[in-house]
Amino acid sequence: FCCFQLYGYCYQDSNDIPDTLTTITELGSPLEMIQLLQTSWEDRFRICLSLVRLLHYLAHSPLGSVTLLDFRPRQFVIVDGELKVTDLDDASVEESSCTSNSDCFMEFPARNFTLPCSVEGRCQSMNEKRNLYNAYRFFFTYLLPHSAPSSLRPLLDKIVNATGNHNKHVICTEYLALELSPSPSVNSEFTQKCVKSANTQYRRVPEAFIPDENYRCWPSYHHKGCLLSVFDVNEAIEICDSYSQCKAFVLTNQTTWTGRQLVFFKMASNHIVPDPDKITYVKVTD
Repeated sequence: FCCFQLYGYCYQDSNDIPDTLTTITELGSPLEMIQLLQTSWEDRFRICLSLVRLLHYLAHSPLGSVTLLDFRPRQFVIVDGELKVTDLDDASVEESSCTSNSDCFMEFPARNFTLPCSVEGRCQSMNEKRNLYNAYRFFFTYLLPHSAPSSLRPLLDKIVNATGNHNKHVICTEYLALELSPSPSVNSEFTQKCVKSANTQYRRVPEAFIPDENYRCWPSYHHKGCLLSVFDVNEAIEICDSYSQCKAFVLTNQTTWTGRQLVFFKMASNHIVPDPDKITYVKVTD
């Protein structure tokens, strides 16, 4: 799940091409951080979850704790929304040897750490903590807080800060895997926190769709319109109320990978057409 899937390989040894090994792997998309920041927060959250699973696997692999010495975005690709490692040339299972804590010094551009030296003469959890801090500085600090749901930002700030401080790395990964997992209880808690009682009234029009009247919003799942994910109608109402140009919204039967429903937000409702798979809500004006 964490590394490229190998479909096959071919070893060729000839006078023209000596000692050549060709591998056939699954196709992935290069990791472009600027492009990722323009995607929805849910998609970036999914990438962070896959990174957490990778960190856990590297810390508990059959070979022992594995560190990626070149832990940078260029070493990863996106496959079906999941983050995977493409280059394992710089992977190492050797924990640094030491005679005192001063030998277990880790230096990064922003801060440094000193880990304890074990009685066996090895720096404790250095491989795991190197991976964790690199994940923090290259991924979590950019992908998690950026345009996150307002109700989750305090928790996300806690996660990002804890990831940057090695002493809480286990708690941090548990938060990511459990507290933010796309379960009904978490979605319900999110809704209770972020949905306010709306004074605006909406008229429900079943089996109806507004084909036009689009406006652009960010982030959106549709580049020519405002298509966002919601937990329920109440959250859709809150979003529509927050946009001055929003006069209606359409619930679709499509969902994101977390099970949240996709909704089109519209700036008018002059032209409504029949559609058995959609429900339209029109803002009632005085």
